[in-house]
Amino acid sequence: MKLYFFPGACSLACHIALHETGAKFEIEKVDMKAKKTEAGSDYLGVNAKGYVPTLELDNGEKLTEAQVILQYVADQKPAAKLLPAAGSMERYRVLEWLNFVAAEIHKGHTPLFRHAEKLPDSSKQPFKDDLEMRFAWLAKHLEAKPYLMGDQFTIADIYLFTVLNWPRYVGLDIGKWPALTAFQKRVGGRPAVQAALVAEGLIKKAA
Repeated sequence: MKLYFFPGACSLACHIALHETGAKFEIEKVDMKAKKTEAGSDYLGVNAKGYVPTLELDNGEKLTEAQVILQYVADQKPAAKLLPAAGSMERYRVLEWLNFVAAEIHKGHTPLFRHAEKLPDSSKQPFKDDLEMRFAWLAKHLEAKPYLMGDQFTIADIYLFTVLNWPRYVGLDIGKWPALTAFQKRVGGRPAVQAALVAEGLIKKAA
């Protein structure tokens, strides 16, 4: 398999999941402005949507959309326990969290990233207020549990960890919510997470 990524984008979640499952895969960085892969290919020929992630399977098929790729990767190795069994209520709870992270946290950042230079500060504030409301709610949920589903680490936690790295780039600080910073530290210390972060050049490899 090959994962097309941009450092720190939502593709990082898929990268982490691949490491968590022990999958055999390659990665290729994408220049999002030029729409070129690191090898010089036209990325629009890989994914006409023009954004990451794209997961190219061994049979040549391609999957897009982070939430879908996360589910696919988790289902390839049930023993990793990143996603409960199909048909179980626990699985639907994880999917509920995935959709919350996608719609409320991930997409909540989009106007602040995409239109940062065009929007005056007064126009940015409502988007920031919405995000902070979600952060406060998440922090309350995580006060008494290590992960979104309690003791079980899932792909929803991987996705949340990824997008909680973004607030600092849009003028927000999650440090006011200790439960969120503790969550980030907890997830960030996992070997698979460290491996993905190093591979994407986001942190240096420990000596």
